[in-house]
Amino acid sequence: HEYQEDFEVKETNLNLGEAAAAYGGRGWLSGGERMANTLDLVEQMYYLYVRVVKAKDLPPTAITASCDPYVEVKLGNYKGRTKHFERKTNPEWNQVFAFSKERIQSSSLEVFVKDKEMVGRDDNHLGRVVFDLNEIPTRVPPDSPLAPQWYRLEDRRGEGKTRGEIMVAVWMGTQADEAFTDAWHADAAFVYGEGVLNVRSKVYVSPKLWYLRVNVIEAQDIVPNDRSRLPEVFVKVQVGNQILRTGICPDRTANPMWNEDLVFVAAEPFEEHLVLTVEDRVHSSKDDVLGRISLPLTVFDKRLDHRPVNSRWFDLEKFGFGALEGDRRKDLKFSSRVHLRACLEGGYHVLDESTLYISDQRPTAKQLWKPPVGILEVGILSAQGLLPMKMKDGRGSTDAYCVAKYGQKWTRTRTIIDSFSPKWNEQYTWEVYDPCTVLTLGVFDNCHLGSGNKPDASQQRDSRIGKVRIRLSALDAHRVYTHSYPLLVLHPSGVKKTGEIQLAVRFTTLSLAHTIHIYGHPLLPKMHYIHPFTVNQVENLRYQAMTIVAARLGRAEPPLRKEVVEYMLDVDSHVWSMRRSKANFFRIMSLLSGIISTNRWFNDVCHWKNPTTSVLVHVLFLILICYPELILPTIFLYGFLIGLWNYRLRPRGPPHMDAKLSWAEAVNPDELDEEFDTFPTSRENDVVRMRYDRLRSVAGRIQTVAGDVATQGERLQSLLTWRDPRATCLFVVFCLCAAVVMYVSPARVVVLVGGLYYLRHPRFRSKLPSVPSNFFRRLTARTDSML
Repeated sequence: HEYQEDFEVKETNLNLGEAAAAYGGRGWLSGGERMANTLDLVEQMYYLYVRVVKAKDLPPTAITASCDPYVEVKLGNYKGRTKHFERKTNPEWNQVFAFSKERIQSSSLEVFVKDKEMVGRDDNHLGRVVFDLNEIPTRVPPDSPLAPQWYRLEDRRGEGKTRGEIMVAVWMGTQADEAFTDAWHADAAFVYGEGVLNVRSKVYVSPKLWYLRVNVIEAQDIVPNDRSRLPEVFVKVQVGNQILRTGICPDRTANPMWNEDLVFVAAEPFEEHLVLTVEDRVHSSKDDVLGRISLPLTVFDKRLDHRPVNSRWFDLEKFGFGALEGDRRKDLKFSSRVHLRACLEGGYHVLDESTLYISDQRPTAKQLWKPPVGILEVGILSAQGLLPMKMKDGRGSTDAYCVAKYGQKWTRTRTIIDSFSPKWNEQYTWEVYDPCTVLTLGVFDNCHLGSGNKPDASQQRDSRIGKVRIRLSALDAHRVYTHSYPLLVLHPSGVKKTGEIQLAVRFTTLSLAHTIHIYGHPLLPKMHYIHPFTVNQVENLRYQAMTIVAARLGRAEPPLRKEVVEYMLDVDSHVWSMRRSKANFFRIMSLLSGIISTNRWFNDVCHWKNPTTSVLVHVLFLILICYPELILPTIFLYGFLIGLWNYRLRPRGPPHMDAKLSWAEAVNPDELDEEFDTFPTSRENDVVRMRYDRLRSVAGRIQTVAGDVATQGERLQSLLTWRDPRATCLFVVFCLCAAVVMYVSPARVVVLVGGLYYLRHPRFRSKLPSVPSNFFRRLTARTDSML
């Protein structure tokens, strides 16, 4: 694969007023209007905005004695039209039209008021207003919006004024204008119906997610349907689409005990109910429902820490049909009861994305949030060399848009219609609460441009064009990075480069001391360490959280579609893949190769292959034997010198996905067929299917472990390689301080203090991870470059 070279990392300081040439040398921008610009990471794009507000006193036509007015805005070859009103002489439209300055070929703008009923006749024009483009004012936020004005309608032949007035505002502005997102864009003129909403830029917010913990303690007075046998009782709890069961109580009794924790994901606003049923396992294929209860999630307490909440008894309703009302009232007096301790957990962070590429670690409860440490600004500039993603009118076409996700905020650029080199030039900002997080951007092809008349329109999915991840800790603060990232997608036929995307990124720290202080903190809120979840629970809860986020964002207008959300959140990151396992294995091997090469060097020293080196090693060995207190200072000083030496070789820009590291280039067709195979497999033989799936699920775990081992080794490696400049700087300073302390302090004292510290009594130990452990977990690994 030929990777084009990245853009040079350079400071960009775009100067508004010089970025775009004046139209005809006059009129667009006068010399005194070069104002401060809010969008400094993107190129300025100029638009002619036309806001059509309303009209009054329109003349009725002779045929209908009324009129069905609409407005047509005409600029050269481009026409935009408003909706029409039935029989209204004082209509209000309040619509905005935007015409890109690059494509304007006319010197005048015409605003026509027309009558829908008279379309096709010469006299369907009710009047018009003409604007000279050289007289139009320029508006740059934070200027207040331009006030619309009333204009008298002219006769279409220019023969004086006619009856009626229209309220219009016309101005030149940039994409920073508030009207930009709601405007009808001339380059998307053929998009119609719901597609008009789907091409606009939007900001979305993920729903607020909670973990709901239900501790099922016991039940009382359980009466089986068949009185002649003792019941085998279990409890089933359902929240939305999530269903969990307790085990069967080992004691066959009418008062069973379980004391089991069931954990669910719930999203605000709480729309689902918790439905609990007590069931009797009559037969392996038959369960009798003995009682049920439905509770709204709002009845449960919210807790912020690990302090226990009060348990409560709930009466179960009898489950069955044919009971008379009178009988039911009598039943409820002596009903079965269930004992629950349930709460909404505010102290956890609900994971909806892979922990490798986490963009947010804040707990659910807002009162536990720390203040932000920085600001992340991203300019989504443009893409180049995109491949055709679909056929339109017998030729390849791509309608590209870009989605960025960081924390709970998702942004979506507008769709650029039918272009392989779209220019978005949109800038977005996020608050950063932790620098050891990842921004994810995905580029997609829009398949929902108003073709609702096709029978399969609802089944269409927006195609993936590619994805970019940027780890904030790899960015120098206050520096603008402008890079071109290759977009790589894995297909059943192999890895493909689908184009490149140009981004400008700036991470601004608000307080350096605060940012460095964060490196000593646990990666996740402390509840994750005090009451941790099992690996299986984390996987299942993440899948449920992802499903809820996709469903809620799919209900927005316009929707952020399920396939987009799943691709951004790495829905298939845990699925078995021979390719990923190989990649993780060779990551481990490349780490072990360092140990092997050290061993080879030591053998060369022993065999006097290089006499000078061997003599120096012998001298160093004798010095350390004579002065054992120099051993540790020497090691730390050596670490300090290696760190300084490697500073020259530090990466100049953030890493991107690497097809070679991911083993996407060398994968054979059979392995790709396995990776893109359905799960469970679509092979015929039932026994083979069962064994094959079992093998894949086990291998998936092994793959994860191999990846984790590789990640730990790479973190160790990254201590001195400046992959995370702040972390390496901290470690290098620590090495220098440790070398000085070890040199000054007697070795025996250091060993004694260290040994006693590690052997200290549990009473003096914290349940939270130590500062060195937190620091190590925050170091970068090469997972960022994994495809």
